[in-house]
Amino acid sequence: MTRLKTMDTKELLKKVRKIEIKTRRLSDHMFGGEYHSTFKGRGMTFSEVRQYQFGDDVRSIDWNVTARYNEPYIKVFEEERELTLMLIVDISGSEFFGTDSQFKNEIVTEIAATLAFSALQNNDKIGLILFSDEIELFIPPKKGKSHVLRIIRELIEHKPQSNKTDIAMALKYFSNVIKKKAIVFVLSDFISDNYRDTLKIVSNKHDVTGIRIFDKQEEQIPNLGMVQMQDQETGEMVLVNTSSKGVRNHYKAHYLEKVGYFKESFQKSGAGSLSCRVDESYVKKLLGYFKMR
Repeated sequence: MTRLKTMDTKELLKKVRKIEIKTRRLSDHMFGGEYHSTFKGRGMTFSEVRQYQFGDDVRSIDWNVTARYNEPYIKVFEEERELTLMLIVDISGSEFFGTDSQFKNEIVTEIAATLAFSALQNNDKIGLILFSDEIELFIPPKKGKSHVLRIIRELIEHKPQSNKTDIAMALKYFSNVIKKKAIVFVLSDFISDNYRDTLKIVSNKHDVTGIRIFDKQEEQIPNLGMVQMQDQETGEMVLVNTSSKGVRNHYKAHYLEKVGYFKESFQKSGAGSLSCRVDESYVKKLLGYFKMR
């Protein structure tokens, strides 16, 4: 029994190391600078005023001080030295789906690790919330490589207590535990609804981005005749007649409705969003998103 546990630990550490090598290289060479310019440039805090010098931006002139001293003074700002990155990750049943080389949850882990190492490079705190239809795990924000490795370990190892999803509940919990403004990435397949109002409230205070991870086989059911399928979130086994065009069309309409809800909700909340298929390069998607920001 002890030997088996040791082997499990070895296997886990091997997986953590593999993800660390891959994602750290990405954050060092590609994402670190993009992350910095996307988020660090926005966190400006007032430092002092000084006399205007040739070449200073006139938009920085402090008109109150200028009027008082009868000569131009400007406001000097400095970057906030420390930001908080929060990863809110869906680990419900539907995340353990994949028809190509990787499951959705494996891609989620790699993206989360890349973002975490980018934040680490910029000396920011990183926190983690794992959720299903309940809060499965909360790791408060902290700095340091060992902390990031712990987050990766939990992303790989944590077994969900529930297969269902409740995004609104996860956002509410986050809002209660993190009071200071944070950079927030919500990683999920977003096969859920009723989270728009909560998202709007959270986005008013925090910088929120939703990353939707999906598999191409989820978009439509292929014609395979009578097939027994299991609902990943309820565990229920059902017999589905996939040769019926009505069944296939109904499924596709339901799926597109969820995707539409995701896009519209994030757009209307003033939050960022991107969608990434498991067989696509999340590297290109993330870089494109950061550049667009």
